Amino acid sequence: MNIGVLGTGPVGQTIGTHLVSKGHIVMLGSRSTNNPTAVKWATENNSRQGTFSDAALFGDIVFNCSFGNASLEVVKLAGIQNLHNKILIDVANPLDFSMGMPPRLTICNDSSLGEEIQKILPGTKVVKALNTVNNEIMVNPGKINGGGAELFICGNDEEARATVTELLVQEFGWKRECVIDLGGIIHARSTEALLLFFISIAMKYGTFYTGIKVLKG
Repeated sequence: MNIGVLGTGPVGQTIGTHLVSKGHIVMLGSRSTNNPTAVKWATENNSRQGTFSDAALFGDIVFNCSFGNASLEVVKLAGIQNLHNKILIDVANPLDFSMGMPPRLTICNDSSLGEEIQKILPGTKVVKALNTVNNEIMVNPGKINGGGAELFICGNDEEARATVTELLVQEFGWKRECVIDLGGIIHARSTEALLLFFISIAMKYGTFYTGIKVLKG
C-alpha cells in the first residue's frame, strides 16, 4: 500500500519507518521539496519524500503527523482534491506549550482539531487515532501492560473506522479488543482532551510509556 505521511517530526518518522518495515511504500511530506530531515529519513529507509501535496496525492491512506497548531494549514497545503475520498488518520493534538508544562489545548470544548480538519476536508474520511499514546507505543503497544492498554478511534465514516481498526491490529500490533471505536468525529474532543491527562500522568511518573485502561462494571 502507498502511505503518505504529513510531517517530519518524531511521530511522522516513527510511523513511516514502521510501515516501511511492514512492506508499505511511504512518502514523508513537508513544506518544501528536499527538506533535509525528510531527505535523510528517505535515504535511510529507502523511501520517498516530497511536499505535503506530493505525500497526500501519493498515499492510498494518509497520516496527519504534523504539529497540531499547524495541522489546519498543513491539510490545506496537502490539497483538498489530493485527499478527496481518502482516509486521513489524524494523529495530531492542538497543544500550546507557550506557558510551559502542562500544555493547554488551543481547540477544545465545542470543537476539536479532528472536527476542524473534517470541515476543511468534507470529501475526506477523517479518522482520529493514535493521539493518546507516545509515538513509540503507537507502533509497539506491547511496551506497556503487555499490549493491554486501550486505544480510541473516531470518525464519521463507519467503513473508514473499520479499515483503520484493521490497520492498527494487523500492522501496528494493537489487540482488537483494545481498539475502542467511539463513533463520530465529535468524540475527538474527548480523545484530544485525554492527551492532557496522559501528559500529567507522564509528569507524575517520569515516563511517557503509559496508557489508559477502561474498566467496565
